[in-house]
Amino acid sequence: MAITLKDVAEKAGVSRSAVSRTFTPGASVSAKTRHLVEKAASELGYSPNVLARSLTTRRTSLIGLVSNNFHNPIFLQVFDLFTKGLQARGLRPLLVNLSEETDPQNSVRMLQQYSVDGVVVASSTLPPEFAMAFREARMPVVHSFGRYSNAPHVHVVGIDNLACGQLAAEELVARDYKRIGFLGGPAQATSTQDRLAGFERELSYRFNITPEVSYCVDYSFEAGRAKTLELLAAGEPCEAYFCGDDVISIGALSALRDYGLGVPDDVGIIGLNDMEMAGWENINLSTIHQPVQEIINSSVDLIAGMLDDPERYPEARLFPCKMIERGTLKPRI
Repeated sequence: MAITLKDVAEKAGVSRSAVSRTFTPGASVSAKTRHLVEKAASELGYSPNVLARSLTTRRTSLIGLVSNNFHNPIFLQVFDLFTKGLQARGLRPLLVNLSEETDPQNSVRMLQQYSVDGVVVASSTLPPEFAMAFREARMPVVHSFGRYSNAPHVHVVGIDNLACGQLAAEELVARDYKRIGFLGGPAQATSTQDRLAGFERELSYRFNITPEVSYCVDYSFEAGRAKTLELLAAGEPCEAYFCGDDVISIGALSALRDYGLGVPDDVGIIGLNDMEMAGWENINLSTIHQPVQEIINSSVDLIAGMLDDPERYPEARLFPCKMIERGTLKPRI
């Protein structure tokens, strides 16, 4: 039979309320009582019922972890780090797939049904309206990998995608590429828009180059491969491409090799993210490193802090990116 709170109280020689306070974060209990209760619980093999405790505290410790691109392998890393980070804080992630969701209010209603204490929107493609809908429903929310704003309406943690686009342009020009392409993610994604804006601005203002622009239907291997095959069938490829992310880049590499084109001898490729797969020997992708670990650590800090201070003023936290030199670009001149 399951060990109950009453069993622990009897063994410890204290009241049931004393046991309850011992296992309630922030509750007042003397050191002596805590020692007696924890010793009795350990000997009996007792674990507190988190769901039952939530009825008293009105806190579930559930954090909705919301995303929409489950086809991109980088999100295996993202979910792994988020779940570990939340669990280390005594919080329980509730993973929600919004891949086909277009109405933010549906997402709000779903998470309200689970009585989550807060929400992390982990996506660079979900529009800002999703995070705002949670805030307007008075749910603590952090938008990880979201669009930077110097006056954010919700907490945003991520990278400066404009600066990443500029860095990609500088790297390609430094290798003497003249005919340059942008192979982006979905056109409606703010990450795609900002990376392209930075890329175009740097190429046109500093180098008088106008890139050839195309978009993939999503951030996935299949989409990157399909769009690259389409471009190759239409004519001569560019000398180099800045791809929307690593997984699109890997799809492009596959298509180029099917056409008998060498990388970087015939076409150069630069990605973005520096996912683990990008460093594999058979891929060896030159890319821009996104500090995923730091972004997630900061996001967990913010959502945990908001549980105690829900009215905390929204802030934007940006993390710098850097170039990772591998084998899909010519050497700098």
